[in-house]
Amino acid sequence: MPPPKDVVKIAIQMVGAIPQLIELQQNKPLAAVLRDVCDAWSLPNAERYALQYADGRQTYITESNRREIKNGSILRLTTSPDQEAERLYNGIQSNNSDVKTDSLKKLASLSQDVTFAQEFINRNGLKLIFYIVEEGNATGEMLAHTLKAFMELMEHDFVSWETLSAAFIKKIVSYVNMNAVDASVQQLSLSILENMVPTSPLLFELVKKEVTLDRLLTHLQVTGIVSHSNFFFLLFLIPLHLFSLEVFLSQEWRGSCPGRSLLLTFGFPAAPRCCTHETNTQLQLKAMALLIALLLAAPDTERRDMMDYLREKNIRQFIHKNIIHSSEPLGDEMAHYLYVLQSVSLNLRERRMRTSMDPYSQEQRELLQSLRQAAFEPEGEAPAGPFSTERRRSLCAKEFRKLGFTNNSNPAEDLRRAPPGLLALDNMVYFSRHTPNAYSRFVLENSSREDKHECPFARSSIQLSLILCEILHVGEPCSETAQAFYPMFFGQDHFFEELFCICIQLVNKTWKEMRATQEDFDKVLQVVREQITRTLSLKPTSLELFKTRVNALNYSEILRLRQTERLHQEETLAVPVLELRERLKPELLELVRQQRLLHLCEGTLFRKISSRRRQDKLWYCRLSPNHKVLHYGDVEEGVCSPPIESLPEKIPVADMKMLLVGKECPHTKEKSSGKQNKDVLELAFSVVYDVEEYSLNFIAPTRYEFCLWTDGLNVLLGKEMTSERTQTDLDVLLSMELKLRLLDLENISIPDTPPPVPKPPSSLNFCYDFSHAEQ
Repeated sequence: MPPPKDVVKIAIQMVGAIPQLIELQQNKPLAAVLRDVCDAWSLPNAERYALQYADGRQTYITESNRREIKNGSILRLTTSPDQEAERLYNGIQSNNSDVKTDSLKKLASLSQDVTFAQEFINRNGLKLIFYIVEEGNATGEMLAHTLKAFMELMEHDFVSWETLSAAFIKKIVSYVNMNAVDASVQQLSLSILENMVPTSPLLFELVKKEVTLDRLLTHLQVTGIVSHSNFFFLLFLIPLHLFSLEVFLSQEWRGSCPGRSLLLTFGFPAAPRCCTHETNTQLQLKAMALLIALLLAAPDTERRDMMDYLREKNIRQFIHKNIIHSSEPLGDEMAHYLYVLQSVSLNLRERRMRTSMDPYSQEQRELLQSLRQAAFEPEGEAPAGPFSTERRRSLCAKEFRKLGFTNNSNPAEDLRRAPPGLLALDNMVYFSRHTPNAYSRFVLENSSREDKHECPFARSSIQLSLILCEILHVGEPCSETAQAFYPMFFGQDHFFEELFCICIQLVNKTWKEMRATQEDFDKVLQVVREQITRTLSLKPTSLELFKTRVNALNYSEILRLRQTERLHQEETLAVPVLELRERLKPELLELVRQQRLLHLCEGTLFRKISSRRRQDKLWYCRLSPNHKVLHYGDVEEGVCSPPIESLPEKIPVADMKMLLVGKECPHTKEKSSGKQNKDVLELAFSVVYDVEEYSLNFIAPTRYEFCLWTDGLNVLLGKEMTSERTQTDLDVLLSMELKLRLLDLENISIPDTPPPVPKPPSSLNFCYDFSHAEQ
């Protein structure tokens, strides 16, 4: 007979005592349970004790979370949160620096628990932390533990960031602006400021004023340490240049391990940290996080000024060379920040994109006239007069028609459509001024064609500008999780305009390949959109490479790709083949189910995301090999596939009730007061277990992982797999199996192992020219 649902079998440990195995009655008050446990070990004052998970994050057990205890959980009897908070509250006031440091270290660890954090904050513990920071006597490890504890306490949202004193904020700012500060202190200080910026306009202005962009760029552009080979070279030079050593050695060198030893040997002050490559990478990451927070919180005008300043400092070139093309792999967080930086930069064009042309604006009319003059009036204007003015007006209308404007008598009407609005005019002017030869060639070449075969430059530019805005998501809010940035964006100052210059010439090239007429305009632009999207999906590293690849993807190649894709869809539509598909489908569907369960057994690394900021915390979830238990728990950065024994939390599959996705998930409903993010909703899913009171909440790292996990969980729940990936995988397997079945394989044995790879040829000096064979 199964045990009642309100009874769980657990083990309770205590240092120096034999563990107790008890049946915990969930309906029994927790205070009574603690009394029974203390009585078994003859401990007085049961109210001074509490239960805590022995593994994982060691969360305290309270009446609100006790239902999360599972059969087989291991708990530990420890000091109650109020007693521990009181002890640490007194410890961090100790005059003994060792006691004070140990208390702060313990505080930083326990502050992750919401129950302890509330007890400590209720004792005005934050005021003590403020005092330690504002006093300025704490340094090194003690200061790092203080800032870490502050971060963890603020994470629970018991105290508003707006309550921080000006003295505390200025002290945090000083740690960012000073050179000789421990690296961990600078990283934590940058994280604190990053959290402050989005909370209020006042804090944004304060941080923006105190932490200059120049200082952030200094942290962002930190590079690796001096090599050990250079160290021995310096050691050889020291007897001759001893007195110039302090000037010669950089801050990073003074912080490096050989540098510290060498400087201390000769009596020079060494930097208080060891600047490893990992330290520099983390410092770079935190600096980028604060920079992104400032950009997102800034009003439009200030954001534009900040981006202009970053462009003057060549920050894109540095990112392109030293971050994107670094020898180290790019982390998920840095990829996200680069995506946001790209989005913020592209969104600077939103105002022009949504602004229609004003026919009464002198500046806009001059830009429009400059297009006509660049194409048809290289020498200058014709003399004015009563007769010549009328003739001139007629000539201008004819020239605007040759430029491809639909309304040639009033071309401003073509630019009243927004989007793309004035952005289309900006792109055309940029093309005419920066590539005048290509511009003249485009216009004059089409002017000499028959009317119905000419490619309209202006109409094409307006539509192309709109297509580029849609592909690059100009004007859309930044995603909280996306990492899809284009490396070539950071290699070019005027990326959008240069991309337009390449693509408008592609329009003309494709127009000629398709032998298009005016009636084919929409078809040509559809092909151009496909050419651009297919090329961008290859993630070219530079605009030159993009130009090469997109021009190679001509109309004939697009037709070939479309035909190939169509054949894959249509080759199995015959009635006998359809019948065979239906016979094969159950067997292959079972194969897909097994693959999904196998993926769940391998497990996936998930990232915790809060409503305020992108978190550094990770957790891992995997299915047991017997498909009966889901194991999960927090893991450290860098852990790829932790063993199942290291994951302390468990959910029996038998307790799982349902699967929720998207807006139905509890963790997306909690954010309903804010602006819902489409990407997060598409990746969110939850497992409801027990009596539909608790849920395990997920945000998948990718759409692929979302599909595999939701399918696998549906299999465990005995339901149909519903993701789009299921149909895709099933179609691939069915197509492959059908092709094998339809081959004439009678009396032909299919080997179980693949054939061996043939030996390489004796000479590689050969080439076959396919062009001659095609002729």
